[in-house]
Amino acid sequence: MAATTTARPDGDMSWREVGELGLRYGRIPLALVIVEAFYWFLTLPSDTLAPIQVTEAWIWNELTNIIYGEGSAVISHHNGWLTRIDLVHVDFPGPYDSVGLYVSDECAGVHEMIFLSTLVMMTDGVPQRDKLKAVGVMCAIVYVLNILRLVVFYPIAVESCAAAPNLQACLTPMWRWHEAVYTWGFLVVLVGMWLVWFIRYGGPARTLAATKEDPSPWRFERRRRWELPHKAMLGVALVLFVLAFSNIFTNQEAIDARDTLAFCEFASQLSSECGDAQLRWDDAIGYAWSLSALGLALGIGTFVVVVRPLEDGTWPTPEQQGISRNEGEAIESTGTHAPGSSDTASSEEE
Repeated sequence: MAATTTARPDGDMSWREVGELGLRYGRIPLALVIVEAFYWFLTLPSDTLAPIQVTEAWIWNELTNIIYGEGSAVISHHNGWLTRIDLVHVDFPGPYDSVGLYVSDECAGVHEMIFLSTLVMMTDGVPQRDKLKAVGVMCAIVYVLNILRLVVFYPIAVESCAAAPNLQACLTPMWRWHEAVYTWGFLVVLVGMWLVWFIRYGGPARTLAATKEDPSPWRFERRRRWELPHKAMLGVALVLFVLAFSNIFTNQEAIDARDTLAFCEFASQLSSECGDAQLRWDDAIGYAWSLSALGLALGIGTFVVVVRPLEDGTWPTPEQQGISRNEGEAIESTGTHAPGSSDTASSEEE
């Protein structure tokens, strides 16, 4: 009785290899969670990304007037920044035939850019230079897509309000479009862009090769060698923490807002003044959280270093890290190589 064996198709992965890839890419969800938390703390104030918001509002206004006719949109201030857009049409509801919108920090598209950049930078088996190029191109595409999303608001609102003029409900399709894009539209586009790029650079095969060649490409360790720039960065982080606390306890506008809120709560009063005070106090708290998040990120980024294994696969000792760094600085300054190192250097460059 002859026995038959079924060969695994060339290029197909075993279950063990699938498990290795799964463990390796388990870092990506963790990185995304950390980035999401950092972004949330950073954008607690309503206008954290004000320069980008103002730029996008200006482009949105100009394109709307160019495409749909002069007077279709008017740009104005929101919370002190030029980020409000009033879309104007005779069928829009309200006494001024307009719909007021504004570019918030969440509408600026930076959240999507950070998400996509994290996916790209955490991908293994791709040269760092190619990753940076991909991040630049993809962020530019996301910026353009976000502007197009804003420009599409006007025709959607005009079409629905032409069928039911001067009714508030006619704006519902426009809000549904906005919700659909932010609920799943952008996510599909971002993951699709990354997937196309990932397959373009070899996909799972290239990543699996990187996993076999270097099963543990790096690890975090505390910094053991401190120089003046590192100490300066820790000083900046400390200053950010001080500014965060001072923004709450020494900022006169925040103190006045807190006192007003305390009076409103004591008197059970509801007024526009109480509402404005709540907004000012929320922004003060938000700026404190944002500065604290920046200080924490700067402090951790300075205190922690990324260590890579040596050519023989062993991890360098603290003494070896200091020696290799000093040798690298000496080679850079003199332009010469240590004896016996020229062959290695040339092979690495190739």
